[in-house]
Parts: sequence; C-alpha cells; structure tokens
Amino acid sequence: MERTVPAAPSDAPAPAAPAPAAPASDVCLPDVAGLLDGMPRQRERGETDAAGTPVTPVATAAPVTRLRVPRLRQLFPTPAGTPFTFVYGAVLAVVSLVAAHLDPALVHTLHQGSSTDVAHLVRTPVLVLVASALWIAGGILSPYAVALLFVLTALERRIGGVRTAGVFLLGHVGATLATEVPIGLAVLVGHLPASSLHRLDYGVSFGVAASVGALAGLLGPWLRGPLLALFAWMLVTNLIAFTDPMTDWGHLIALTIGVATWPAVRRWHRVRQAPAGRWVY
Repeated sequence: MERTVPAAPSDAPAPAAPAPAAPASDVCLPDVAGLLDGMPRQRERGETDAAGTPVTPVATAAPVTRLRVPRLRQLFPTPAGTPFTFVYGAVLAVVSLVAAHLDPALVHTLHQGSSTDVAHLVRTPVLVLVASALWIAGGILSPYAVALLFVLTALERRIGGVRTAGVFLLGHVGATLATEVPIGLAVLVGHLPASSLHRLDYGVSFGVAASVGALAGLLGPWLRGPLLALFAWMLVTNLIAFTDPMTDWGHLIALTIGVATWPAVRRWHRVRQAPAGRWVY
C-alpha cells in the first residue's frame, strides 16, 4: 500500500483568472470612470488619452466681427450696380458739356423753354417737368451735381433704380408745384405782377434735396443727424440770404418730401436685402 502525503495548505490566495481581452474598438476609448452622467464640461479637467497623456481641448476660433465699411468703388455709379444713376448722370454730363460750347444766348433760350414756370406748366406740364431735369444750374461741378452723383448712387444701391427715380421725381415735381402754384394764385389775385408767371426755374436741385432726405432715413443715427443738420443749415442759410426765396423754399419742401418717404424707402430696403441675407443698416 502506497502512502500519499497530502499537500500542505497554503495561505496565499489563488491566482485570479485572466480578464478577457477588450475588443479592438474599445482600445482607443478614453476612461470614463469617475464621470457623472448629465454633467457638462467634465472632460475639460484632467482628461487623458489612452496612454495617460492629458488631452488639451481644441480651441474654437472666435467669430470675427468686422465693421461694414463700403468699398470706394461702391460710392460711384456703375452700369450694372446703379443703372439709373449711371445713365442719368451720363446724360447730364453730356448736356452740360454741349451747353458749355454753345452760344450763351442760345443756352439761355433753351433754359427759358425748359423752365417750369407757371406759364409753361399750364401749357405743357409734362414736357417742361422732364426738360427742366436735364439741366444742372451752376454747371457740372456745382454742389448739387456732386451731391446727385453720390446721393443717388447710395440710394439706388439700397432701394433699386426704379424706386430711386420715383423718389427723385416725387421731389422734383412736388417741390415745383408747391412753389409755382402759389405764384400763379398770387398773380391771379393781384399780389404779384404778371411777369412772375415767366420766372426762370430749372435744374435737378429739388430732386437731389428729396433724395438726400430719403437716404437719411436708411442711415444710422450717428450719420443721419449730421447729414440732415448740415443740409438743412445750408438751405436755411440760402433762404435767409433772400437771393431766390421761392427756389430756396422749394429746396426745404423737397427735403421734407424726402423725409416723408422714410416708411416706404425702409420697407423697400428690407425687401431688397432680405433675399441676399444681408443686414439692414
């Protein structure tokens, strides 16, 4: 009979069974132990990658806010961007250059035939209202000619060519009638001589004044106030000088007409800018 010696009991713990290997897809996953569910921004503190190296979160670039400054070329009319201002300005330039080479007596006769005085408005109102808007009083380098170039360009870029032409004509026709009709009534009742019916009146200044008033409604307060104050101060100064009171009153009336169009021009501007996703400013 064989003798067997039982193995002595050992106090050491039995070796643990090997843990199953993690799937390959889980090797690169970060350790989420110790994170609480529903608590945002926990990984920004002490997050490590698979090798134990702290992970620095990628910085997100802040949105760049730039001041909307119009480019220099946008201040001038172009055939594609501002067709009305470009064509109308070209016509005025050609008429002014031709008139500069004509006999002064002939030019004066043309001015008289285009004058929007009471006598012409009674006989051929449409003809003289259109013809008077083809002349620039003071020449192509006059302040109103320069204002026409920049004001109509800015207005047309915001509301379109047809609407800009409408604002211009509204001021041109409205201020003309507002000054000439009282003259006709004053002659009729005997307060003015009959020669007042043939007062020389032509030019683009009424339309420009109305366009300035309309454009001011589309500008910010920091620019609208100084523009209106400067232009109104110039008009009032001319009125106080009393050199041509009816024309000077017509300029103030035309400016008021332009200001009265603010609800319309602002609505047109919003409609024009909405499809392109631009800001209304």
